[in-house]
Amino acid sequence: MNTFTKACLMGSTILTLSLSAQANAKELLAMGNHDHHAHHDHSAPSAPIGIMGDHAHAKGDWMVSYRFSRMHMEGNRTGTSSISPEEIATTIANPNAPPATLRVVPTEMDMDMHMLGAMYGVTDNLTLTLMGMFMKNEMEHVTFAGMSGTTRLGKFTTRSSGWGDTQIGALYKLYKTPKINLNASLNISIPTGSIKEEDDVLTPMNTTPTLRLPYAMQLGSGTWDAKPSITYSGNHDDWFWGAQYNATIRLESENDQGYRLGNIHAINFWGGYKINNSWSVNALINGETQGKIKGQDTNIAAPVQTANPDNYGGERLELGAGFTYSPQKPSLKGLEFGAQLRAPIYEDVHGVQLERDWRVSTALTYRF
Repeated sequence: MNTFTKACLMGSTILTLSLSAQANAKELLAMGNHDHHAHHDHSAPSAPIGIMGDHAHAKGDWMVSYRFSRMHMEGNRTGTSSISPEEIATTIANPNAPPATLRVVPTEMDMDMHMLGAMYGVTDNLTLTLMGMFMKNEMEHVTFAGMSGTTRLGKFTTRSSGWGDTQIGALYKLYKTPKINLNASLNISIPTGSIKEEDDVLTPMNTTPTLRLPYAMQLGSGTWDAKPSITYSGNHDDWFWGAQYNATIRLESENDQGYRLGNIHAINFWGGYKINNSWSVNALINGETQGKIKGQDTNIAAPVQTANPDNYGGERLELGAGFTYSPQKPSLKGLEFGAQLRAPIYEDVHGVQLERDWRVSTALTYRF
């Protein structure tokens, strides 16, 4: 049993015990299911900002949000082991030109996402959601000279930016009391992001052609995707906790460039403490598994690992910590700011990939 599976089983056990204890508590028998405009109660603890879909809105109420996240990757690994650029350039075969080896190796990558969102309560139980995002990717590489050896020819950087895929959906309140919250949501991802991004590259022959960028540098999936989730959260006095399962399921066999990104399944467990009416802190563990890319874009062909669909997906565990702040001044009523930092504690990747080092997220929300 691998680390990812153990963590999921442990978290599921904790969640089951917590649900059972809460369901049998006498105070729940006396509580109603009615909480109109409850989300305006800023004394209620908030889930970590990376968790979306943890609460519904009352009929006629809005929430708008701006979120920013940056993920940084540096160094390479194969499976669970680190591997140097020189090892990749001399031992890893290039599937686009066998039996040649990979001669271009990514060494570092930053992925930025700016997300604008809106939520509207159609009824007290049903909330509609909309989210658009602007993406910016930057990847650094080292190119080795010729068809073999470890002589470094030079470095170069590729970049892509633009609007990504757009999400629309709905969130339904399954169960709600002052102590327990259970929601289900379904978002549909519309393929508005480009999958034909290009940039200049440095080849082993010391030329700089403009080529179709690899899959990781594209701005969208190119397919219609379903994003279901189910979220449980609870609280007692100043403590709060929760769990969420979410997924990304590709609804098409391939996009118009001949491939489909891998499905993603993730589970999150979190807990936190409310310091006062304004501040709360939280910690989180996230487990994720992602499949390989199916098919291939024939325009993505270069002696670099990111051009190989088999070098995508894997299993990861991340730990995170963060805070939320809700101003208590009447003039700032409805505002909330939060931040979170995550870092992996376990990675088992398919093929050869960049290592995920850290991810920072911030969010500013306004309810009215």
